[in-house]
Amino acid sequence: MNVIPAEYGLILASVLFTLGLVSLLIRRNIIFMLISVEIMLNAAGIAFIVAGSKWAQPDGQVMFIFILTMAAAEVSVGLALILQMYHQLKTLDSDAANKMKG
Repeated sequence: MNVIPAEYGLILASVLFTLGLVSLLIRRNIIFMLISVEIMLNAAGIAFIVAGSKWAQPDGQVMFIFILTMAAAEVSVGLALILQMYHQLKTLDSDAANKMKG
């Protein structure tokens, strides 16, 4: 059976995290920013799984379950905020969020 080296998995995780970070900093649309945060969380999950696989421990998979749970909660709260912002401002531009009062 062919085994993929741990370095390749960590390189993949770092590339995905970097792409998510760059996309988060460049985009102004809140939905794209939410997707970028999800990409960064998945990259962290990949890094945990690769590290757990390298040391033959299930800790990486347990941490990935926690990351998935946190991502689901983040998406539900984030989408609720996005809907509220769109309802009030009729735009998804993040620069318009400073006009919200409350």
